[in-house]
Amino acid sequence: MTCKLIGSAVLAGFLAVGAFGYNAWSYVKTSISGVTEAVSSAVPLEFEIRRARTMLGGLIPEIHKNMVAIAQEEAALERLQSEIARQEQSREKDAGDIVRLRDDLATGKKSFQYAGKSYSPDAVKADLARRFERRKTADETLENLRKMHTARERSLTAARDKMTGMLAAKRQLEVEIEQLDSRFKMVEAAKTTSQLAIDDGRLSQTKQLIDDLKSRLDVSEKLVAAEGRPIDEIPLDEADGDLLEAVAKYFGEEPTPTERVAHKQQ
Repeated sequence: MTCKLIGSAVLAGFLAVGAFGYNAWSYVKTSISGVTEAVSSAVPLEFEIRRARTMLGGLIPEIHKNMVAIAQEEAALERLQSEIARQEQSREKDAGDIVRLRDDLATGKKSFQYAGKSYSPDAVKADLARRFERRKTADETLENLRKMHTARERSLTAARDKMTGMLAAKRQLEVEIEQLDSRFKMVEAAKTTSQLAIDDGRLSQTKQLIDDLKSRLDVSEKLVAAEGRPIDEIPLDEADGDLLEAVAKYFGEEPTPTERVAHKQQ
């Protein structure tokens, strides 16, 4: 069926090119759109619901990949934070050494003793210059590390928010798919109920037929009983009592004195 629809669309496209020339593409797109809608409508709802579940399940690898990336970034930020803390601690020590050398040079001594060795003022001054340059470089590096940490932490927060949104959207889609499945089952149940209603109508027709047959049999039995009763025999017994006595007897009552007198007078 689908192949026939696609074939019809292609044929319509060629015919449109031949018939309409420059405007043919709009006709072709309209034909393809119509075929796509027809094919989509022809797919059973149950299959489409299963397809939605499959597509939702396809999100799991992507979510897992993002979770791994977030975990790796968290570990990298922890290492970066440790490096920043180490450099900050080293920076404090370097600052103390630089200040010490500066103060020593400011005394104007001709010789300086450090760790059991003697150094000239020029040697101390050269060492102070090197340490000062390293300190300025270290300060720039530390500042860059702090900026990097801030930027990566901001990026990590955005990734976490995105992951939270993806998980929330996935849960919402799961709920919506379950609702669609429930509605589909209700529609199927309604179809079954409708079919049962048709059967109930047939049952009513059968019952009516049986009632008609019973009525006809009752009439037939009465006719047979009437036809079997002789009508030319001489009655040997008188009729029993009058109407009032018969009514009283039927309801289990004794005839009243007036009824008895009326009966005797008859």
